[in-house]
Formats: sequence, C-alpha cells, structure tokens
Amino acid sequence: MEILLAILIGLLFGFVLQKAGAANPQRIIDMLHLKDFHLMKTILLGIGFSSLLLFTMMALGIMDNSNLSVKTAYIGVIIGGAIMGTGWAIAGFCPGTGIVAAGAGRKDALPFILGGLVGAFIFTLVYGLLTSTFIFNKIGGGKATLAATNPEKYTTLISSIPSVVVAGAIAIVFIFIAWKLPENTDKKI
Repeated sequence: MEILLAILIGLLFGFVLQKAGAANPQRIIDMLHLKDFHLMKTILLGIGFSSLLLFTMMALGIMDNSNLSVKTAYIGVIIGGAIMGTGWAIAGFCPGTGIVAAGAGRKDALPFILGGLVGAFIFTLVYGLLTSTFIFNKIGGGKATLAATNPEKYTTLISSIPSVVVAGAIAIVFIFIAWKLPENTDKKI
C-alpha cells in the first residue's frame, strides 16, 4: 500500500511541477538570472504554506514529530550543493524537474538524467576513499534544528521559542515574499 501511495504522490508532484512550468529549462534559467519570478514565487509559496501546515499539525498533535528526520550537516553537502547548483544553472534542470521533463517528452532532459546517474555511480565508487577526508567533517555539531521539533534527539538553535512560532514566522515571511514578487523583472516590486 505504501508503494502505491508513494507512486500516487510522485505522479501528483510531477503533474504540479509540469503545470508550474518547472520542467521548462528556460523558465528555470530565467528564474536563476532573476528575469522571471514565477517559479520562485511558486517555490516560496509552496515551502511557506507546507511549513506552516506541517508545524501547525505538529503543534496540535495531529502529526507526530518523530516522523521528521534531521540529516547530519557535512562540508561535503555544501560542495555537493554547489556542484548540483552549477549543473542546475547550466542545464536548467534539477533532478526532479529533469525526470518530469523527460516524462513530458523533452529529449534534452535525457543527457541530464544520464549525467546524474553517471555522477552518482562515480560517487559510489570513490565513497570509501572520501570517508576519511574533510568532506565528511560535521558542521555545527552535525544534527541541529532551528526550532525544537524533537529536542530529545537533536540540538535546537532556538530552544526558548516554540517551533510552531519560529517555523510560522519563517513561513509567513516566505509567503509574503512570494506575494510581493512580480512575475517578471518588467514589473516593479
């Protein structure tokens, strides 16, 4: 049953990405060049709304916060993020939008997907060599959260304020920015 739910959610997410224009590499490149804010508005609104909903549900006890998992922060995450961001800016695809674009019939997404798979394969080959290098040095103690989502398991940076307030404030700022951004740079903010 879980696999069917995962497939259904994945299809729905892909549909939304396609409808938002995220499978169009020119739209992504224009966003990164700060020429078209449509996708940025969509991303900020999505993050803000879902964060507000998630933390409200946790505060009300509707959702158990033990389902959240905080990943350890490593120096390699910053390096990998820079590599992925560079590829995203050059190709106009990120891993999710590349798959959606291929599903929508865009042939230019196929080399991007193949490159990602080759890169992942090479990483698995050299992983053992990298584990003893600085790449796996923890940042900020490793597992840390901004707000107290599960203080028994993770270091909390802002422990004196309830997590729903911290996350809610950030979510509202994201929603406000999404509301105030123009669709493109022809319009004034």
